[in-house]
Amino acid sequence: MQAGGKPDPYGNNLDSREVDRFAALSSKWWDQEGEFRPLHQIGAARLSFIRDAVGDHFGIDPRKVRALAGLKVLDVGCGGGLICEPLARLGGSITGIDPGEENIAVASAHAKEQGLAIDYRATRVEDLAAAGELFEVTTCLEVIEHVPDPTALVAACAKTVRPGGLMIVSTINRTLKAYGLAIIAAEHLLGWLPKGTHQYERFVTSEELKAALRDCGMENPRLAGLVYEPLRDRWSVCNDTDVNYIAAAAKPETAVAST
Repeated sequence: MQAGGKPDPYGNNLDSREVDRFAALSSKWWDQEGEFRPLHQIGAARLSFIRDAVGDHFGIDPRKVRALAGLKVLDVGCGGGLICEPLARLGGSITGIDPGEENIAVASAHAKEQGLAIDYRATRVEDLAAAGELFEVTTCLEVIEHVPDPTALVAACAKTVRPGGLMIVSTINRTLKAYGLAIIAAEHLLGWLPKGTHQYERFVTSEELKAALRDCGMENPRLAGLVYEPLRDRWSVCNDTDVNYIAAAAKPETAVAST
């Protein structure tokens, strides 16, 4: 899997520039018209995919009000908690982690205002994996394209999935179409995202992601596209994975924890 830049010399697989950039924007996480507006807009489509994938995998009716009740869910790179909060409202026991302490502070404060009990921590997924923490569901949404080694991050996330559990990853495909829409249009022409939000060489093709999931023991990757509909001003789940896409993969019940 291609990726720009070099891993942290301490093995953290963090790009300090990326961490600092998101930390500087931390106060904007819940501004639906600010820098994170695209994440607010794509949220409903992401949540729809997650509900359906979890429902299919665990035999749960995704239409239930508290469809995730009884499930421990980890969100890796949670930022200000934009996906943690709706997952908590679906009844899941949610842990959100992010390397940026500023992001965690914002996420914790907002969850408290909403009366939601979410376990937020300023830490890395590698630390949770090393401690042997396991979850029924691990999500990593719009994160792997921001680290030096996406494959290593996918592998670290997979270690936190309990045997029989599910992992969900979303990212941006490395295609010319994605370059035109996610960088040229979104950052430079429309101003939906700050310039420099994405680096094309860090985008991850769907085949690379499927290979990375399989290499760390996850089975049957299922992909779907996340596409913006300008006339309806909304995002939807579809079959077009050329730009934004999301994947779910299962860890077999007989999986043996790797060391």
